[in-house]
Amino acid sequence: MITLDNVTLTFPDGEGRVTAVDHVTLSARPGTVTGITGPSGSGKSSLLAVAATLIHPDSGRVMIDDVDAAQLSAPEATELRRDSIGIVFQQSNLLPSLTALEQLAVMNELGAPHSRGKRAEVAAHARELLDAVGLADQAHKRPHQLSGGQRQRINIARALMNDPKVLLVDEPTSALDQERGASIIELILRLTDERNTSTLLVTHDLVHLPRMHAVVNMVDGALESVRGEVRGEVPVAL
Repeated sequence: MITLDNVTLTFPDGEGRVTAVDHVTLSARPGTVTGITGPSGSGKSSLLAVAATLIHPDSGRVMIDDVDAAQLSAPEATELRRDSIGIVFQQSNLLPSLTALEQLAVMNELGAPHSRGKRAEVAAHARELLDAVGLADQAHKRPHQLSGGQRQRINIARALMNDPKVLLVDEPTSALDQERGASIIELILRLTDERNTSTLLVTHDLVHLPRMHAVVNMVDGALESVRGEVRGEVPVAL
């Protein structure tokens, strides 16, 4: 489970500071997807960066299970991120020289020494994840041989390679048409349920929000409205 408790993040702005995340509290339970929406510049990506332990907040707690990531040193945060957090960036950033299978297998080399499996075991896990995202028959294709939707599916599979507890997804449908975008959202919902991850998903595409377990809307760094269980409310329809 991931919980952000009264998190504030500011950045230098001339002689002052600008508030990117303003006293935000939210959580995502295992097996659920929380959608984060709002206008450009509202703080969505900054919030996701804090949740990913890529940026330390000025104040507040970032709890992943019983660990407050906001209090960790940089090496400790890196270890937590490597072992417990999967990140799906807006751009797939696949390595052009690697096949789909190799894109996943290389993630094993980034894991903690105790978590690194034997080559056959790693390949089997990578194939299982490719099958889970519907690309078992594309294992030996390179990025230029795949469609945008297929590359994004590999991006998602790669984020799951180390069996994370938390999945953070940034605008996964921005470069896709409506049909392919809907299939990516369905995939994330299914994998969240099957793998019991706590998923935060930033999106500008409002058509997908009714499928999510909870939704928060950010304006000027703060949560303007909440739907679902992120603060204990009874879910209501959009």
